[in-house]
Amino acid sequence: MTDGDVDPRYSLANERTFLAWIRTSLGLLAVSAGLVAIDLPWPAFAERGLAVLVAAAAAASAWIAWDRWQKVEAAILDGRPAPPPRAHVILAVVIGVVSMAVIVLILV
Repeated sequence: MTDGDVDPRYSLANERTFLAWIRTSLGLLAVSAGLVAIDLPWPAFAERGLAVLVAAAAAASAWIAWDRWQKVEAAILDGRPAPPPRAHVILAVVIGVVSMAVIVLILV
C-alpha cells in the first residue's frame, strides 16, 4: 500500500456488515412466509397483518443495508468518517412490536 491508498479491510468489513443485514432481511422474509403458510390458531387478519409487517421490515432492512453500504463505501473512499448508524432503532422497534403482538395472540 502507498500513501493515499485505502486499506481494503475497511471495504471488506463494510461488505460483511451489508451481508449481515441481507441475512437478517432474508430471515424476516422467511418468518413472514411462515406466518402465512402455517395454520395458527389466530384470527386471519392478525396472521396476515403480522406477515405484512414482517415482510415490510424485511424490505426496509434490505433497502437500508444497500443505502448504508453505499454511504459508508463513499466515506471510506473519501477518507471521511462513516455516517452514524440509525437503522438499528427502526428494526428493533418493528421486532418489538411484532413480538408484543405475538405474545398477545398467544395469551388470548
